[in-house]
Amino acid sequence: MQGEYCDIRTKAVASPLTCCVVKSGATGNPWKDKGGKRNAGTIQDAELVKLKQARPWYKSIESTVLQANIARLNTAYKNFFEGRGFPRFKNRSTFRSFSYKPDRVEINGSKVYLPKVGWMRFHNSRVIPDGFSIRTVTIRRKQDGWYMSVLIEDKSVPDSPIKPLAEVNTAVGLDMGITKLVHCSDGSQIESPKLFSNSKTQHLLALRQRRVNRKKKGSKNRAKAGKVVAKLHQQIADKRSAYQWLVANKIVKKADCIIAEDLNISAMKSRCKPHMDENGNYIKNGQSAKRALNKAISDAAWGDLISKIEYVAAKSGKVFLKVNPRHTSQTCSACGCIDKANRDGEKFICTSCGHFDHADLQAARNIKSRAVEQFGLSLKQIRRDSPKSPTEPTQLTLWETPSEFHAAKRGRHPAARKSKRQEPGNLGTQLSLFNQDISDLSPVESSAL
Repeated sequence: MQGEYCDIRTKAVASPLTCCVVKSGATGNPWKDKGGKRNAGTIQDAELVKLKQARPWYKSIESTVLQANIARLNTAYKNFFEGRGFPRFKNRSTFRSFSYKPDRVEINGSKVYLPKVGWMRFHNSRVIPDGFSIRTVTIRRKQDGWYMSVLIEDKSVPDSPIKPLAEVNTAVGLDMGITKLVHCSDGSQIESPKLFSNSKTQHLLALRQRRVNRKKKGSKNRAKAGKVVAKLHQQIADKRSAYQWLVANKIVKKADCIIAEDLNISAMKSRCKPHMDENGNYIKNGQSAKRALNKAISDAAWGDLISKIEYVAAKSGKVFLKVNPRHTSQTCSACGCIDKANRDGEKFICTSCGHFDHADLQAARNIKSRAVEQFGLSLKQIRRDSPKSPTEPTQLTLWETPSEFHAAKRGRHPAARKSKRQEPGNLGTQLSLFNQDISDLSPVESSAL
């Protein structure tokens, strides 16, 4: 501290090395030279010189890194005052990233120069194209090493044009689930990998976490055991991210418009309200049973998947829309009846008209219908007998079998299958004209009959 003083204009106690977090207050000199009031981040930037004099070890840190950290702090408190949560304090172990401003980092092949650090080698996984300029460089520490994220920009490259809503011909609705990761309105489903909530991973995580708990707190052995647990979480996160990118690209290719639910995931995982009996004692409220559901929702990572789908859609020039998820799984797509009793787990049976379907597929169709009505989409309905229809029945030739036709349509010959049986129920060995005894076949081929 350099001492506290009382500002004449604001009448508040201020310190040159600290910043007041009051919404209408500021420390130091809150006024600009040309008039106007400075924000907290600008005031702290001006006090960095005094901070380095009071604490000389701050001189070993690049000035732009300190300025970027102050900007992050200022953004965090701005979000707090706008009602988006209180900032989390980060200590030495949890503060794992820092950024450099433009023109401070130099990249030469597989070497990078970081100010106050020097030249370092890195794995150049992606070469920066010609014509692009480096905007920011962020260094992140993960459990398996250090990573560098480079933000590049080329103003001459135009943005990907988004297709207007009037030109949207096809659309697909998405309903996020637990047993299946995504249910599409076209009837297709995408499997959920369940990378974290499966029994094998939970058993392995319990063993490694038990080793951490048996170590003495504050010891190096406990820190080493903690890194093993953290590496397991990192592997799960990497596998989940890779799988989500594949799913996002697969979904975006389905239609011109992708429609998802505007989910409030944090509210879905919130704790149940406490229940009390007549005597004022707490009774069961279902929170212990809800733990498994919260774990499955976290493992599915719906928010990350929706963000990736939105990114891929924007990059591909597709339209991405969000609708209100209210009553999407309780509304009958046939008669429009809304009733909580319509859904029973994964079954949907309308209490009004008797329409039955899979509950999640029913919700995906309702999401699509709601977007069509809300945004005024004019979708083209393709008839089954239309030449452009992908399900059009094609006339087979005289010597062409259905299995050969579908295999040729998929781009491979039916004989290229690895199994001994070409099609279910067909024998792999041709019987001769005079030998029709099935016992002469192999046990695998005879079992097919």
